[in-house]
Amino acid sequence: MAAAAEPGARAWLGGGSPRGGSPTSSPDLGSRGRATPGPGSGLGSGPEQTGARPSGPAALGHNFRKVMLTKPTFCHLCSDFIWGLAGFLCDVCNFMSHEKCLKHVKTPCPSMAPSLVRVPVAHCFGSRGLYKRKFCSVCRKCLEAPALRCEVCELHVHPDCVPFACSDCRQCQRDGHRDHDARQHHWREGNLPAGARCEVCRRPCGSMDVLAGLRCQRCGVQAHAVCAAALAPECTFGRLRSVVLPPACVRLLSRNFSKMHCFRVSESTAPEPGEGDDAVDGSASGGLGREELAPESGKQTLKVFDGNDAVQRNHFQVITATRLARREEVLEAALRAYYITEDPRNFELQALPTTGQAGGREAPGKAGSGGTLEEDGGRGPGSREAAPEAWVIRALPRTQEVLKVYPAWLKVAVAYVSIRVTPQSTARAVVLEVLPLLGRQVEGAESFQLVEVLMGSRHVQRTVLEDGELLLHRLREIRQTSLRQMSQTRFYVAEHRAVVPHVSLFVGGLPPGLSHQEYGSLLDEAVATKAGLVTLSHVYSSQGAVVLDVTCFAEAERLYMLVRDTAVHGRPLTALVLPEVLHTRLPPDCRPLLVFVNPKSGGLKGRDLLCSFRKLLNPHQVFELTNGGPLPGFHVFSQVPCFRVLVCGGDGTVGWVLAALEEMRPRLACPEPSVAILPLGTGGVSRQVRGWGLGVYPCLPVFGRSLGQRVSLHLAPAPGNDLGRVLRWGAGYSGEDPLSVLVSVDEADAVLMDRWTILLDAHEAGGAENSVADAEPPRIVQMSNYCGIGIDAELSLDFHQAREEEPGKFTSRFHNKGVYVRVGLQKISQSRSLHKEIRLQVEQHEVALPSIQGLIFINIPSWGSGADLWGSDSDSRFEKPRMDDGLLEVVGVTGVMHMGQVQSGLRAGIRIAQGSYFRVTLLKATPVQVDGEPWVQAPGHIIISAVGPKVHMLRKAKQKPRKAGTPKDAYP
Repeated sequence: MAAAAEPGARAWLGGGSPRGGSPTSSPDLGSRGRATPGPGSGLGSGPEQTGARPSGPAALGHNFRKVMLTKPTFCHLCSDFIWGLAGFLCDVCNFMSHEKCLKHVKTPCPSMAPSLVRVPVAHCFGSRGLYKRKFCSVCRKCLEAPALRCEVCELHVHPDCVPFACSDCRQCQRDGHRDHDARQHHWREGNLPAGARCEVCRRPCGSMDVLAGLRCQRCGVQAHAVCAAALAPECTFGRLRSVVLPPACVRLLSRNFSKMHCFRVSESTAPEPGEGDDAVDGSASGGLGREELAPESGKQTLKVFDGNDAVQRNHFQVITATRLARREEVLEAALRAYYITEDPRNFELQALPTTGQAGGREAPGKAGSGGTLEEDGGRGPGSREAAPEAWVIRALPRTQEVLKVYPAWLKVAVAYVSIRVTPQSTARAVVLEVLPLLGRQVEGAESFQLVEVLMGSRHVQRTVLEDGELLLHRLREIRQTSLRQMSQTRFYVAEHRAVVPHVSLFVGGLPPGLSHQEYGSLLDEAVATKAGLVTLSHVYSSQGAVVLDVTCFAEAERLYMLVRDTAVHGRPLTALVLPEVLHTRLPPDCRPLLVFVNPKSGGLKGRDLLCSFRKLLNPHQVFELTNGGPLPGFHVFSQVPCFRVLVCGGDGTVGWVLAALEEMRPRLACPEPSVAILPLGTGGVSRQVRGWGLGVYPCLPVFGRSLGQRVSLHLAPAPGNDLGRVLRWGAGYSGEDPLSVLVSVDEADAVLMDRWTILLDAHEAGGAENSVADAEPPRIVQMSNYCGIGIDAELSLDFHQAREEEPGKFTSRFHNKGVYVRVGLQKISQSRSLHKEIRLQVEQHEVALPSIQGLIFINIPSWGSGADLWGSDSDSRFEKPRMDDGLLEVVGVTGVMHMGQVQSGLRAGIRIAQGSYFRVTLLKATPVQVDGEPWVQAPGHIIISAVGPKVHMLRKAKQKPRKAGTPKDAYP
C-alpha cells in the first residue's frame, strides 16, 4: 500500500484559516454541459450563460462560471454591488462574486466544508420560525419561508438544506472524544447586524442583501472574510470572558443524547423533514415546494436519489433538465444537487421504476451510454402531466481508493494522512500504516483503533471498527447507502481510552418530604431502576427532586425517555441531563453567570432572550425555568466557588429563584451569589409555570416554602417589576442588545436586600362569598418587595380573574394598564372600613389604624410600577427607608382615588409604622397579595418577620456619558 502524508489544514469553519498545502480544491468536473446553480434548481435554469464557460478558480470546492446578470446582484465576498452584466456564480452553492474578488474567496463550498472541519460538533436545531433578512448558510438564499436556526450558533438553514449543513457547531463541553484545550475563533459567515464593523479595517462588514462577513461565535469579533486572516487565531472569549463558563470546564458524556437533550432545549412537536425514527441525520426532500411546479417547455422534472436509504424513505432532490440533455449533463447536475464535487466518471445513473419509488428495488439502467434521456428510456416531450422520472446515483466499483485518516486528539503536525486501500486492507493494517506517518511507534499499535465518524448536521455518530474489517468493502457499503453520507464520513486513528460511563439525570415532580430510601423505592417502582447501574447521588426532599448517577449509557437513555413519559400520583415527572462543572479548572478571574429565563414572559420576549444567551454564553449555564425550575441550575453550579445569577422575568419569577437560592444556600460552595434582574413581562400576563410536585395551588405563591409543589405562577396585575426599577434595570425589557445586558451585569455593583417571612395561620373558615371553604393549614411564604392587605390586593385579585377568563387578550402592557384602570374605576365608589376588620401589632405593641381601605408593608422604595408610596418628606418619627435596614414600612391608603394619586406622584401614602416584627389579625376573610400574587386569606393571623441572612443583589452601574463620535460595536 502506498502512503503519503499530507499537511492538512485546521478547519476554516471550525477555527483558524486553511494553511498552505491543504487540499482546498475540488476535482475538476470539466466544462461541458450546463449545471444548476444549486440543489433543487433546474438544469440550465438560472442566469443566462454567456457562451463558453471559462476555467475559473476551483479553490475551496467552488465551481465558478461566468453568468449573465438579469437583476441587481451583490458580491458575497465584499458585499458591493456588481456593476455590469456579468458575474461569477458557483454552480454548487450559489456563491456570487466579482471577477476581481475570485482570487480572494476564503469561504469553502458546502461540498468541501465537511473535510475542513477541525472538530465535528452537531447542531441543535429548534422549531421552525420566520427569520427576516436572514440567509441560508448552505444554499445562500434568503429565508422567505419558515426555516431552522441552531440554538447554539448563528446557523440558519432551510429545512431541506439541513442534511447538507456542516457539523461545525460551537464546542461547549468536554465529552471524552475531543478534549482540545486550544481555543480558536469559531467563524460563522453572514447574517450580521446592519451596523456591524470589521475589527481590522473598521469598515462595515455586514450586509442585508447577501450572506457576507464573518463573526466569531465565541468572542463576537466581526470581520470581512479577507480581513479575518489578519486576526490572531486564538480566541479570548472577548468582553464576556469573565462570565462565560469555559467549555474546557464542562464535562458531559453525551453519547446516546442529542444536543436538544444536552442543552435542555424544548423540542418541537412536529417532525422536521427527514427526521425518521432510525435516521442518523434525516435527509430532507428536495422536492418540497418544487415538486408541484410545472417545468418549462422543452424541459422535464427528475427525481434523484443518492442511495438505498433515500429510496426507502422517499427522500429525493428535484432537478429539471432539457429533454435533449445528455446523461453526463444530468449526472453532473444530480451530483451538485447533493453537493458532491467528485469526478462524475466515478458515478452512474440508474433508472428507478415508478413502482419502486416508495422503497422497492431500483432497476439498473444503462450507465454512461452517452445518449439523451429520451433515448435512454425517458417519457418523451409530450408527458408534462405525467409523474417525473426517478433516478439513483450509484458509485462505480473501485479496485482501490485513497483514504484520509485523521489523528483524532493526537498532537501531530498534520491534519490528516492519505493512504491507499485495496480489497485486502483491514482496519488493523490501516492503523499500522498510519501510525509511523504520524510519528508514533508501531510497537504501541495495540493501544490504537480505527474509528468511523459520521458527521451529520444533527448527530455525530462514532463507530469503532473491528480489526479485521475490510475498509474497501466498508466504503462501498457507505456509498451504497448514501453518497451524501460518504461525504460526511471520516476515519480517525484514536488511542483506546477506557471511558467510564457517567450520566447525571435530574428527576423532578416527585412527592416532597420523602426520605432517601423512599425515593429509591418510588423510582424503582415507577421506572424499574437497576441497582447496580443507578444510584441516588443527591436528594432534594423539600422540593421533590433527586439526581441520579447512571454508569451505563443505554440505561441512562432508557431512564431519560421513560421518566419523561411517567407520572407519579397523577403528576408528570421531569427529566433533565445535567453536565458536570470542573470547578478546579476554572481560571482565577472567571466568575461565570448562571442565567434563568422565563420563556413565556414579556410576550415571548423571554424565548428570544433564551436563544440569544445560549449563543453569547455557554448553553450549559442557561436554564429555562419552565423546564424543571431553578433547582437544576443551582445543582450544576453547586461546586463553583464564585458565580453570579441573572433572573429574566417578573417579580414573581425573581421571588421564586430567590426562595430556591435560600433553600440551596447550605449546599453551595459560593455562599452568597449575587443576583441581577432583567425585568420581563407585559404587566401581569398570566404565566403558567410547570413546576414539580403534588398539586395545583392557584393562590399559593411559588416562592413559598413548598418549592416542590406544582403551582400556577401569575405575576403582578399592574405593570410591576418594581425590584428591577429599584436596582436600575428598568421597568421591563424592550429589545436591548443582549450583549450589553450581560456587560452591564458584569459591571454591576453588589447591594444587600432584606427578605421577609410571612406566616399565614388561618384559624377558622369565613362565611364571606370569596372566602375559602375550609380552614387552611399554616403555611409560610417569602416576600421581597411588598405585602398588601385590602383594596390593592382586591384590585389584583379582580385583575387576575379577568385575565383567567380571557388570557389571550393580556399580551401588552397598554392593554393591561387599561384593564387595571377599568377594574379600579369599578371600585372607586365602594367603601370598606379595613381598620375595623384587622388588628395590627408592631414589635409586640398594638398600633391604632386610621380610617383606611388598604394596608401595605413595603421593603423597597417602589410600589405599583414605580410609585413612591412612603414619600420623600422627612419625618422625625421614622428612619429613612432602605431595603437593607432590616425594617419594613407600613403605609395605608384610603381607597382607589388615593392609590391613583400616589401613582401619579401627587400624594404619598399614610405613614403608620416602621419595624421588624408584625402581627396582623384578620377578623374576616380579606384579600391579600405578596409581590403581586393575590388570594383571599381566611380569618386568622399573619406574622411578618425578617429572614436572615440578607440577599446579595446586583444594582446596575450608572452609565457614563459616551463621547460623540465614539463607535459602538454591534452584536446580535
